[in-house]
Amino acid sequence: MKHTPALSRRRFLATAAAAGSATLLQPSWLKGEDSAVDPRIAQVLSRTIGIDMHNHVYPAGTEPHPQHGPQAGQPPRQQEQQQSPDLFIAEELKRSGLTAVCASFVLDFAPNNKPGDARDNFLHWLAAIDAQLQAGHMHRALSLKDLKAAHEHAQPTIVQTVEGAHFIEGHLDRVEEVYKRGLRHLQLLHDRDDMVSPLGDTNTNPAHLGGLTAFGAEVVKECNRLGILVDLAHASHETVLGALKVATQPFIVSHTSLDTHIGSNLRMAEMMKPRLISKEHARVVADAGGIVGVWTHLADSLSDFVVSIKQMVDAIGSDHVGIGTDNDLLATRPGQGTNTVYPNMAGGFFPALVGEMLRQGFTPDEIGKVGGGNYCRVFGKVTAGHA
Repeated sequence: MKHTPALSRRRFLATAAAAGSATLLQPSWLKGEDSAVDPRIAQVLSRTIGIDMHNHVYPAGTEPHPQHGPQAGQPPRQQEQQQSPDLFIAEELKRSGLTAVCASFVLDFAPNNKPGDARDNFLHWLAAIDAQLQAGHMHRALSLKDLKAAHEHAQPTIVQTVEGAHFIEGHLDRVEEVYKRGLRHLQLLHDRDDMVSPLGDTNTNPAHLGGLTAFGAEVVKECNRLGILVDLAHASHETVLGALKVATQPFIVSHTSLDTHIGSNLRMAEMMKPRLISKEHARVVADAGGIVGVWTHLADSLSDFVVSIKQMVDAIGSDHVGIGTDNDLLATRPGQGTNTVYPNMAGGFFPALVGEMLRQGFTPDEIGKVGGGNYCRVFGKVTAGHA
């Protein structure tokens, strides 16, 4: 790789302005006059709609707590999460350097004790997100046009999603109900089954449903009809194959890593092993036109995270890989929050990631695809023609 000489802060800002991206770059990651900054970073940021395909967003008072503790292979999220009432979606998104996060709520970690609770908990969380968006003068992205406008005007946004469709409870009309509330990305499964009408087998529990259930297939079809992107993270391989038979639109796996990638965090690798996927599993998603998002959980450093992205790209191609950190946007604890996941990371997550990907040999075009372009392509296709 060709050596890039150090740029002064003044010269870098001039380069950023010339690329039309100065408003996207946060001063927090410019550390003094002698900081070595690759000028290509500004150029990549100026033309990349940076998207995290899976990020938990819990406004104060909405943090879910597992009813029976974490499942096997799951980190104790209720101990790790430390939200602050002083943190807001708009501010944290700007700090991250991302154009958007797919904002999720872990629905089966909420106190769902009887039918109806999951729906009530989800609607309560949506109302809390409504308040945050209003406070930040933000709107949900409902289409590719909205994502492009957010990037063009340097006004970050969210794509509304949820982790686990437990709110449906056998009522197919509830999919359209949340569609009208702005949901455009639905992750069907998480750890526990819908207590009324399960949708499919997960990859963290013994298979007992034969893959995608008949009702799960109806939910996939309804998402395709409405223009909701289907997310099969946490789904077993058989569930994915079942979805492939009925889906008329591409789907994604928003957050995982390959089971061949161990990374530097051996304890986390063992704990998360049931949630990793094989190359064959990833190729099924890619061959259907979809995307696999790579998470940060197995990487103790930004460098190691990029290595895991590279392994996924080598397995299924740069047109089918994205970023799905599985972090918490509003968390303040290093290693859990998007802006604190790597304690030594200089400033915003996405600019730092772009810089590291460049350093490890990714081309600007590849970074544009992985960093958000692939998600935009699929999201645009699924939502096209829908209000």
